[in-house]
Amino acid sequence: MGVLVTLAGLTVDFDTGRRVVRALHGVDLAVARGEAVGLVGESGSGKSVTWLAALGLLGSRARIRGSVLLDGTELVGAPVRVLEAVRGKRVAMIFQDPASSLNPVHRIGRQIGEALALHRGLAGAAARAETLRLLDRVGIPAAARRLDDYPHQLSGGQNQRVMIAMALAGEPDLLIADEPTTALDATIQAQILALLGELRRDGNMAMVLISHDLGVVAENCDRVAVMYAGRIVEEAAADRLFDAPQHPYTQGLLDALPDLDGPRRCLAAIPGTVPEPTRLPPGCAFAPRCPRAESACAAAIPPFRLLASGHRAACLRPGTAAVAERERAVA
Repeated sequence: MGVLVTLAGLTVDFDTGRRVVRALHGVDLAVARGEAVGLVGESGSGKSVTWLAALGLLGSRARIRGSVLLDGTELVGAPVRVLEAVRGKRVAMIFQDPASSLNPVHRIGRQIGEALALHRGLAGAAARAETLRLLDRVGIPAAARRLDDYPHQLSGGQNQRVMIAMALAGEPDLLIADEPTTALDATIQAQILALLGELRRDGNMAMVLISHDLGVVAENCDRVAVMYAGRIVEEAAADRLFDAPQHPYTQGLLDALPDLDGPRRCLAAIPGTVPEPTRLPPGCAFAPRCPRAESACAAAIPPFRLLASGHRAACLRPGTAAVAERERAVA
């Protein structure tokens, strides 16, 4: 699989009017064609901002630096015409709340038709036929009758399927799914995730799944990147990361999950909260919440260490010692 998109040294500063606040601190990430990458972390870690910045969707108060290469085309600082050719056509994004993403005063058939006209130049009967095909593809029952419905006439799960159909209208190479199942019940959530997986495999489409749900990421992603306070702190193949997490933050996220098998135990919550971008501690941002922090952690930001093939972590004390300590705490 060749690399489709590469983020290198991506930083984002927001001008609040009184000061400039840095939200992203040099994100490096690559996504291959057809690959599913999970992006996890608590709220405020910078997951959504990373991809909104990559697509130039943060507005005029955001100062974006670094590099975002899509098949060799630089997106950071690119002209509007270049970004407009990429958004929806090469890279599509679906959001966690379809109710706020769909226009409530336009019928869903018209909204999907607009995407088809913009990205593929379809109109009239051809656009209607393709709209029906997309709605059938995403599992909307009685698609022909639903074309003239408004978003409020559909359930939350059906609206999310409409959003997926709109994202697929441009036949994108990369789909950014930002918490696509948060507002859905467990049954509909499983159906949506199965649909995304099927669509990805059928079209060799790459996907970035942004989620708080580690179980969802484990089942649907090939590789996982863990973000904290605007930085990626650990990255590995999904099976390796969940079997042998090396960063204490990743271990804390996993310890907070209940075990379906084995003895019952109290969940181990991570103390504190993600720091505000204006109040980051010196050195490692996770150090104030880390049970194994030492003085060196506050001296400088820990660099990434390659621990195994494809597995890296930004921690001064990664490895088996951390895993052993976690196991002792659970016991």
